[in-house]
Parts: sequence; structure tokens; C-alpha cells
Amino acid sequence: MQLIPQILAWQDEFAQIRRRIHQHPELGFEEHVTSELVAGYLRQWGYEVFEGIGGTGVVGALKHGSGNRSIGIRADMDALPIQEESGVPHASRDAGKMHACGHDGHTAILLCAARYLAETRQFDGTLNLIFQPAEETLGGARRMIEDGLFERFPCDAVYALHNMPGLPVGMFVSQPGAMSASSDVATIRLIGVGGHGAMPHKARDPIVAAAELVLALQTIVARNVPAGEVGVITIGAIQGGEAHNVIPDVATLKLSVRSTSPDIRTLLRRRITEISQGVALAHGIELDLDYDERIGVLVNTPAETTLLQQVARGLVGEKAVLTSVPSGYLGSEDFASMLEARPGCYMVLGNGNSGPSGCMVHNPGYDFNDSVIPFGASLWARLVETYLSETRA
Repeated sequence: MQLIPQILAWQDEFAQIRRRIHQHPELGFEEHVTSELVAGYLRQWGYEVFEGIGGTGVVGALKHGSGNRSIGIRADMDALPIQEESGVPHASRDAGKMHACGHDGHTAILLCAARYLAETRQFDGTLNLIFQPAEETLGGARRMIEDGLFERFPCDAVYALHNMPGLPVGMFVSQPGAMSASSDVATIRLIGVGGHGAMPHKARDPIVAAAELVLALQTIVARNVPAGEVGVITIGAIQGGEAHNVIPDVATLKLSVRSTSPDIRTLLRRRITEISQGVALAHGIELDLDYDERIGVLVNTPAETTLLQQVARGLVGEKAVLTSVPSGYLGSEDFASMLEARPGCYMVLGNGNSGPSGCMVHNPGYDFNDSVIPFGASLWARLVETYLSETRA
């Protein structure tokens, strides 16, 4: 293992910064305190700091030497609307909010790398550190881009990482191509005619139509998605009616739709629309379908992925760098929007057992593993030194 000694020496210091952020979680586009903390450290270390990008986003820019190349590295800052139950001393002090996904750790990792790079300056070119709001709502990256992120801070490539509980500390995972799934949502309102439960023939029952639609939608992946491709349609909510003997006017279905292929993503939307229209027509009711394409498939570009894998191997060795994502992983990440605009790579790093119960992210018992900080920070530092080296100019 060849982690950077100076970064290892700072582990406790940046763990304290991480825990400070953890105690004061802020939801998407509300990261005012976190942004101020980030901006303050970056200024202290000599970065040119730009705030309010995409709402509460922060960019720290540092140019060294005469190189024309530039690189961007992103960390997300937002928390989740979850009541923390980890029991750790640095637990959230704000009821109903917690860092249940490790964005506090991602921010601390990038700050640690930022300090090292500012002090050593062993690179030739421009470094743009991107601290992004609102990843959890899948809107922060797009908002920063719409606010001129890459026009104001040109990047030849962009990179990001995320922790993964259950994967041992010191292990990295990345692959070229699709790394995480698209994430779309659909709200289907079936509008019928309500009536008395004793006289259903005088009503047009949206509940029965909803029940049929639930089953019909499950045939899409089974019968329309080719074997070897990935698609998921999850119906997370069915809402309609309140009384035993009243047929309601409206029944609502709420769907989460994911895929790892742009073509399958398009197929799923088309078939959901067609089947919903058919069921509504068969039952003589109206359809109101709201389909929101939130974030696309995250696609790593080959050259940038190869480079990041090589850097990781230099830190932890060949066996600790996996080059394929475990099957069944359908998480989504709005860094996909940045990779639609620029080449780059998204990497996962092991978080070991997260919190007292060793639970997965988005769980009330989760806590970021502070021993991960030197691994992530060393990865970013070596990547910048490699990407912005004079020999690559």
C-alpha cells in the first residue's frame, strides 16, 4: 500500500471536519453552512473560490505552471431527510436530517486532497474542485451546468467517487461504459367516476384499473427487455379511496424506472405509456401520465477510466482494484449529467462496515468510515499529479 504519508498524517484532522459536517446536515440546495465551510478552507489554502454556482455550489480553482490542461473533481455535499439512529457521538443535531449516504465523507476527502495539492503543487495546469449541492434529488449537477460550470471552469475531464458499504476499505471499483443506472419517475393518475360500493355498475372504477395496470406493467421487463439487458420498474405507491364502500374518482400509481442502457430507458418509457393508455381505454376512464426523466445512465469514458484504475493500482495494488461493478447494482448518480458534458470517470471505494450495524447507505444507522479518507484523498491527489503532469501536456 502506497498512500501519501502527508495525507495519512492528516487523517484525524479531516475526520473531525467530516464529523462537524455530519452533525449539521443540510438538504439539497440548502447547503449554506457546508458551502461556507468548504469555501473558507479553500481560500485558506490559496484557491480562487467561487460560490453560489447552481444555488449553493462551490468551485475552488488553482492554476500552477504553464500547462493548458485542466481537470475537474466533484464531491457532493447534501444530506437526506432521514432521522439518524446511528448512536455515534457526532450524530446529526438536526431532527429529520442526516448524512446517510456519506456525502460528508466525500466532501472531507476532496478537502484533504485540496490541501495536499495546494501545499505541494506537483502538477502543471488547472485544477477545478467542484463541491456540488443536491445530488440526492438528482438536480444539483444539472443546475451547476446550466449556471455555466464548464464555460466558467473548463475541464478536459471530470471525476467523482462514492463510498460503498460492504466493500472492504482499501478497495476500488470502476468500469468503462455504464457505471450506474438512469433514474426516472412516473406518476399515473387513473381518473374514473366514483360511486357507491354497492352499485359499481354506475361508476367507472379506477381501483380495478389500477390493479390491472400494476400487473400489466410487470410484463414490460419480462417480455420486452432483451435477455442480458437491465431494466427495473418499481411501483412504490398506490393511492386511491378511503372508505370501504366508496368507489373513488381517482387512483394514483407512483413508479421508479431504471435502466443501464439509453435504448432500454427509451423502451421502458414507451411501453409504460402504451400499456397505461390501453388499460385506461379498456376501463373507460381517463389517463393523466406525468413522466419525469430525471437522470441518464452514468457512462464512464474508456481512456479516463483506464487512467483512474492505474492510479488506484499504484495506491493499493492490482487485486484491490475491481474492473466490473457487482451485478444487480442499479443505483443512480447525477454525476451522469457532468459525464454527458465532459469525458471522465466515476469510481466506488470501499467503506467497510458503515456504522454500528454495518448497514447500507440511506439507512438511519449508517455512518461514513473515517479510515476511508486517506484512500480517497490519495487517489485524487495522485490523479491530479498524473493527469496534469508535464509529460502529458
